[in-house]
Amino acid sequence: QVQLVESGGGLVQAGGSLRLSCVASGRPFSTADFGWFRQAPGKEREFVAGIRRSDDTTAYADSVKGRFTISRDNAKNTAHLQMNNLKPEDTAAYYCGALLRSWYALSDEGRYEYWGQGTQVTVSS
Repeated sequence: QVQLVESGGGLVQAGGSLRLSCVASGRPFSTADFGWFRQAPGKEREFVAGIRRSDDTTAYADSVKGRFTISRDNAKNTAHLQMNNLKPEDTAAYYCGALLRSWYALSDEGRYEYWGQGTQVTVSS
């Protein structure tokens, strides 16, 4: 079992920044890949960013490339999502997921085994 707890969401003006954190417990942090997904009202959950356990390889959705950065700190069992130059269309609930089976793509939402409860990000124009 893996427990994931997200934090760092909030209300920010367009152009601002937020840093989301995902703290994991229940198994060695270094044994999972991690991803951030988001879901806006009335829309399906979508991939935002992911990071591998093996070599910290990252992947991003085109909509956030150059603005968001995912990272991990194995010593603190934490994955971060630094979000800069936020836009109103980034408004969503953001979820952290743990992917144990590393042969699947980081963007493959259905393959993630564990999820956090989500943290809300609201960007005002």
